[in-house]
Amino acid sequence: MRQPSHLGTLAMAALVWASVGLTQPAHAVNAPDGAPNPTASSVNEDLLFRQAPTIGGRVSIPDAKAANLIQPQGREWRDFRESWLPWIGGLAILGMIAALALFYFTRGRIRLEHSEESGRKLLRFNGFERFTHWMTATCFIVLGLSGLNYIFGKRLLMPLIGPDAFAALSQWAKYAHVYLAWPFMLGVVFMLVVWVRDNIPNRIDVQWIRQGGGFLGDQHPHAERFNAGQKVVFWMVIGFGFAMSATGLVMLFPFAATDINGMQIVQGVHALIGVVFIAAILAHIYIGSLGMEGAYDAMGSGEVDLAWAKVHHDLWVKEQLAKTASGPQLGRGQVPAE
Repeated sequence: MRQPSHLGTLAMAALVWASVGLTQPAHAVNAPDGAPNPTASSVNEDLLFRQAPTIGGRVSIPDAKAANLIQPQGREWRDFRESWLPWIGGLAILGMIAALALFYFTRGRIRLEHSEESGRKLLRFNGFERFTHWMTATCFIVLGLSGLNYIFGKRLLMPLIGPDAFAALSQWAKYAHVYLAWPFMLGVVFMLVVWVRDNIPNRIDVQWIRQGGGFLGDQHPHAERFNAGQKVVFWMVIGFGFAMSATGLVMLFPFAATDINGMQIVQGVHALIGVVFIAAILAHIYIGSLGMEGAYDAMGSGEVDLAWAKVHHDLWVKEQLAKTASGPQLGRGQVPAE
């Protein structure tokens, strides 16, 4: 067997020495016992964040955002998304449900007051108004449920149905949220055009609020086509609806109007308005269904009982009856001209 030459031996020794040298940090700080400290020269993440707002590199693709590896605001958004938002949403929605349950068991359902005029009908909402309401309401329900799935789904739903079913459900919920946002936005615009004239606040609304809207006693205050409570709901739907639409459009077209930090802020605002919106609409649903007898008919058939209308919207009834030659002699199926 041929013995290695002196030159080969020296080359091998130099290679071993170089490899050992590369494994040692250039400015390693030795521990008290003399052993090198492997973490002394490691990357200090906090120091990097103090030196620059982001940690990034260079990319050759057109999307420059891909060079951004870490940005500190992402931690703040994640903390809000995973910690604060579920608590805020849960307290708002469950708190409203508890308040409505307490009101129902203490005040009870507001019953229809029968009189000699019961059974006669007044047209309260025409076909287009009802179409606008139900289109917007249906879209809102689907948008609300799919949005709540985004916040609570993996905590409440996924343990019940499993990760595979939850993933499929969430994917379809995302599709529904994206596509039904468009008819919802259209419905909000329709509502503004159709009902804004009847929802301008006035002094009658102040008196309605002072008397508690008839919910706190047996006396029903005067009201026009929409009382003060309904006007509050209307302007809430318009304000929140436009705010949800604006923030939703920013998220539907990501990075078209803002950067990653702006996207995170917009998503947080969208979620906060959403949970408050859902909680408020629960009260509206309660009053329009279980809370008040006869209220659902207004958006169901479009006609309401004349006796009910005189109790809850007496000024509006006088205006409608003044448009007809027959006055109060309205029979079943007869409605005043709109």
